[in-house]
Amino acid sequence: MKRLIGAVAAASLFGLPAQADIIHRIQTSVQLSVDAAASNSTRVPSVYSVSGTNVDVTDGTTSGNIGGLDNFTAGSSVGFTGTTASVKVAGEDFAFTESFIEGDKPSTGSTVTSGVIGTLPAFGNTVTSAGGVAGSLAGSVGNDGTISITAGGAGTRVTGQYVSDLTIQN
Repeated sequence: MKRLIGAVAAASLFGLPAQADIIHRIQTSVQLSVDAAASNSTRVPSVYSVSGTNVDVTDGTTSGNIGGLDNFTAGSSVGFTGTTASVKVAGEDFAFTESFIEGDKPSTGSTVTSGVIGTLPAFGNTVTSAGGVAGSLAGSVGNDGTISITAGGAGTRVTGQYVSDLTIQN
């Protein structure tokens, strides 16, 4: 009798409806991007340095003065005035060093027109990126979830993605 009750109970379990939630999610996307034009510049400064021992100096005008950077004039490089040096005590050790680095003259900067930088600054350190060209860049998602993508010109990216999730919860 116990076997009969067990068989009937097992048979009735298979006949019960499923107690589960089924979730099916479909997601399709297309992403398009075009790089922007960019310019990053750093002006190199003008630098003047002088050092010495056992020397008489003149800046060409006044005894005892050393040279230096000239006055700044907008739109031009700085320039410098050199130092003239002569040994102060003959027969003794002496040293004299003078250096000058001409820096970049000021610039009016860059202008972006229609995504293009027409005139770039000419500085000692310049990094420039050309803008992307969309060209034939395209992407679409059909009603049936199909993805259509077309590569563009330089500096473009296109990404198509299809995701299908199936979740069964009980």
